[in-house]
Formats: sequence, structure tokens, C-alpha cells
Amino acid sequence: MRLLAGREHSRVELQRKLHARSYTDDMVEQVLDDLTHRQLLSDERFAEQYIASRQRRGFGLLRIKGELRERGVNDELIGRCLSQRDGEWMETLQRIHDKKFGIEPPGNIKEKARRIRFLEYRGFTGEQIKCFFKNT
Repeated sequence: MRLLAGREHSRVELQRKLHARSYTDDMVEQVLDDLTHRQLLSDERFAEQYIASRQRRGFGLLRIKGELRERGVNDELIGRCLSQRDGEWMETLQRIHDKKFGIEPPGNIKEKARRIRFLEYRGFTGEQIKCFFKNT
């Protein structure tokens, strides 16, 4: 319970943490099933909160999708949660670009390439980045 008190966890994340504390497989599964039944553990709730948190910090959908996979969230659930925010990714991209580089367009091709690499690292798609620079 103490692990869940601090923040939401995915089932796989919590499973890994409990195994690291040398609990048996049967005991871990029983506890996880009980927490899920009591709605104290929810991959969907975890994914929604994780996406909102990472998006506020300026990360794009590709990076968030990869991070959720690492945490054991299935692709169907990831897709469903990310699709609820389809209209927000360009706003996030604009905000993070302007925060890092200001509102001025890149002065040369080298500067534009640097900005593109930064946005790719943050997890935005090539299509989003292309659309962003086309409109600036």
C-alpha cells in the first residue's frame, strides 16, 4: 500500500517492485489481483495520469508511448489513452519549442536541424515537426 500511496503504478511496475523485495510469485499475484479488484490498482488510471504528467513537462506521444511500454502498459490501452489527447500535441510542441528557442523562426538550415533533433528527442513525430515548421 505504501508504494501506491506516493503515485499510481502500472501492474507490471508494482509486480517488479514486489519481486525485488523477495515476495513469492503467488503472493505477488494474489496482492495485485486484490488491489485491482478493490480498484486501488488500475493500468488505465496510471496511463492517463502518466500521459498528462509527461505532456505537461513537454514530451511528445512517441516518447510517452515508449515509456508506457517499458512500464508494462499494453499497446491497446496506450493507443486509447493517447488518442484522447490528439488535439493537444501541436500545442505541446509549440510550447516546448518556444520555451527552448523563443518565437523567432530558425535563421539557417543548421539551426533548423538542431531544433528538429530536439523535438524528435522529446518524442514528437516527424509529421508533427514538419507541420510545425511549415506553419512558422
